[in-house]
Amino acid sequence: MKKIHVFLASLGILAVTAIVVVALVKANQINNQDRFSVVGSGTVYAKADIANIQVGLKTGTQKTAAAATIDSTSKMNNIIQALKKLGIDEKDIQTSSYNLNPVYNWTNQKGQELIGYEVTQNLTLKIRDLTKIGDVISQTTDQGANQIGNISFTIDDEFALKNQARELAIQKAEEKANLIAKQTGMRLGEVKSVYENSDPVPNPISYTNAKMDLSAAPASGVVSPEIQTGQNEIKVDVTLVYEVK
Repeated sequence: MKKIHVFLASLGILAVTAIVVVALVKANQINNQDRFSVVGSGTVYAKADIANIQVGLKTGTQKTAAAATIDSTSKMNNIIQALKKLGIDEKDIQTSSYNLNPVYNWTNQKGQELIGYEVTQNLTLKIRDLTKIGDVISQTTDQGANQIGNISFTIDDEFALKNQARELAIQKAEEKANLIAKQTGMRLGEVKSVYENSDPVPNPISYTNAKMDLSAAPASGVVSPEIQTGQNEIKVDVTLVYEVK
C-alpha cells in the first residue's frame, strides 16, 4: 500500500513539473514573439596618430653560427641607435622575433649539406611622430635593415571617437525601428536590450625588401620614401531590442 502511495506521489510531482516546464516554454515563446530587434551602424573617420611597423634584417649565410650572430648583432645595434637618434623612445622598440637557423644545400652527389648559418631578427616599432616614418625606413635600411613591412596606422585613444560612432549607430537604429513600425503598423514599446559590436578596420601596408627597391638612392644615404597615413575608420554596430505592444 505504501508503495502505491509513493508511486502516485511521484506521478503527481512529475505532472506538476511537466506543467511548469510547458508553461515556461510557452511564456518564453510569447515573450520572444513580443520582441523586435533592429541594427544600426555608426561610422566616424579620424586621422591616425600612431604608426606600427616592423623593421628587421636577415644576414647572409655565414660559415659559423657565431659569425652570423656577430653580424646580426652589429647591424641591429646600429639600427637601434639610428632609431633612438630619430627620437623613437626605447619603450616603443620591441624585439618581436630572433631566429638563428642552419642553411643547407642539396645536390644529387652529396645530398643535404650544411653550408652555414643565418640570423633573422625583427623589431616592432611604434612611431608617434608620423612625419618620421620615411626617415625610419631610410635610416634603418642604411644601417642594414632588409626586412621592412606590416605598416599599420592606429589611433592612440579611440574612446571619444567610439562614443560618437555609438551615438550615430543608436540614432540610425531608432530611425530604422520607427520607420519599420510605421510601415507595418507595429507599435513599439520600451527598449529591452542593447548589444554593441565594434570592429576596428586596420590599414595595413606591405613594404618589404626596402633596400633592394632603393638601389638608385644617392651616395649620401637612402632616400626617405613618402608614406601616406590616410584616415582610420571607427565603426560601431548597435542592436536595439524593442518590446512590441
